[in-house]
Amino acid sequence: MAGLTCAAELAQRGITSTVFDKGRGPGGRMATRRIAVGNREIGFDHGAQYFTARDPAFLAMCRTWHAEGVIAPWPSVGSEAWVGVPGMNAPLRHMAGGLNVRWGSRAEAISRTGGQWQVLTDDGTHRFDRLVAAVPAEQAAVLLADAAPEIARRGAAIRSDPCWAVMALFEQRIDISADVVRDDDAPIPWAARNGAKPGRDGTESWVIQGSPTYSTEILERAPEAICPMMLAQFFDQVGIAPVEPVHCAAHRWRYARVPGVAEPLTGQDLGDMAIWNHEIGLGAAGDWLAGPRVENAFLSGRALAEMIAQDVSSRFMEPQE
Repeated sequence: MAGLTCAAELAQRGITSTVFDKGRGPGGRMATRRIAVGNREIGFDHGAQYFTARDPAFLAMCRTWHAEGVIAPWPSVGSEAWVGVPGMNAPLRHMAGGLNVRWGSRAEAISRTGGQWQVLTDDGTHRFDRLVAAVPAEQAAVLLADAAPEIARRGAAIRSDPCWAVMALFEQRIDISADVVRDDDAPIPWAARNGAKPGRDGTESWVIQGSPTYSTEILERAPEAICPMMLAQFFDQVGIAPVEPVHCAAHRWRYARVPGVAEPLTGQDLGDMAIWNHEIGLGAAGDWLAGPRVENAFLSGRALAEMIAQDVSSRFMEPQE
């Protein structure tokens, strides 16, 4: 969300960019996993489950997305909840459609030579005037260690909470009336009937997520061990007999959520939501700088784009020798 927002905002200001993403498609922690089960393809929102909007800029963006059929309200969670349609990654896919994005391209290293940034990926070296790192804090700390040690130290100081997510498909509806099960104090604080979300296929598919404490305890377990363990915990919590799934897979989000204040940063200085070093033309954006909500990631990317645009504008206006 932060990286694509930054790129989209820059494009509106006439500044072109290239986005490198190691994922096979749009999403990041808003990803939708599609799994072939028999002759069906089932989608699971195995990361962020929904998002809310309170900041005026993000509210306006959500209204636009809604009008374009990219998102829909999800009343099962509350009056302010939105989900992507037909998957959580829909708004990101929508934004990426107008940008130069290189999927499946991992930035292995960066360096600065002759006033330009060099980005080393598996398909070669790419050169740019300015560089943005829109990755989790722990990854930013590694990527920027040599190029921007001060930013890297800020990233290294963050400790994101992990989350194991289980994606389970059942042949028939299980005996749970609600489409969302929440218990913030339990090992499984969140479970949702994914197939019942707006724009989904109606299958009895569930996403079950572990708490930070529980996920940390089982963090290094093999994925095949996670499914039976977390399903047993889930059925015990809801108080029904265990049901064998038709299909089950687990995904580990090592950097799932940044601890911190979850309120939007409306009215704050741009520098409170993102980092920009105009001397070397390098910046960072992401929820680790602005807060753990999807909305905060959007605001961070937008703030960084504004700082870059101001920097570009001021350089054009500098008197020539």
